[in-house]
Amino acid sequence: MSGHSKWATTKHQKAAKDKARGKLFAKLIRQVEVAAREGGSDLSANATLRTMFQKARDASVPLDTLERAVKRGTGELEGVRYEAVSYEGYAPEGVAVLVECLTDNRNRTGAEVRAIFSRNGGSMAEPGAVSWQFERKGVVLVPRSVAEDVVMTAGLEGGVEDVRDIDDFWMLLAAPGDLHALRQAVEGAGIPIDSAELQYVPSTTIVVGDEAGARKVLRLIELLEDHDDVQNVWANFDIPDNVLEAAEV
Repeated sequence: MSGHSKWATTKHQKAAKDKARGKLFAKLIRQVEVAAREGGSDLSANATLRTMFQKARDASVPLDTLERAVKRGTGELEGVRYEAVSYEGYAPEGVAVLVECLTDNRNRTGAEVRAIFSRNGGSMAEPGAVSWQFERKGVVLVPRSVAEDVVMTAGLEGGVEDVRDIDDFWMLLAAPGDLHALRQAVEGAGIPIDSAELQYVPSTTIVVGDEAGARKVLRLIELLEDHDDVQNVWANFDIPDNVLEAAEV
């Protein structure tokens, strides 16, 4: 079980229990708004909106709140105009980091993200310097208690490309455009879903085997995730379980 996988697969659980639930809601609502602006309000025709809308509903964002976000996105209601921007960089120990943001002020967000990197042992990188180490995938997590053959059969119906054993979960990977079909196939088989979202999955990982290094990496990731404009943070670290547990104490 890689530390990176554990971190990635428990982020949604951590967020659900976090005191900053309002901040989580705000980020999800912003994603819905931007998806509606870029592709229209029709869930059946706008795959990105459909994915973001379902992700927000999974997190218990009220339906009327999401409907207003869609209307702001399409211009039916007034609202702040956000744009998507991504940043690339390195955390301590040479860990590659991708940061996805939605902002109404690109210069402010860029300066603040750069400051978080530089003040915590990391550094920003040029566009493309890090992103080649990741691949965009649709990721569905289901409980490890479900039999592997049952998960595999359902996954094949939905276009799954790979199934991985990740601690307490099965991680099903598919092409981004197949995420909705994969989710439907899994749900149709009566299998409970823990989460379904688009992720940047690292092609290779950096092993961080000491507690001090792990603390530095996790600290930087946490600070980036806590920024209001940051929607997602993806990294390619692999921290062994015993080191991860010690670093999180």
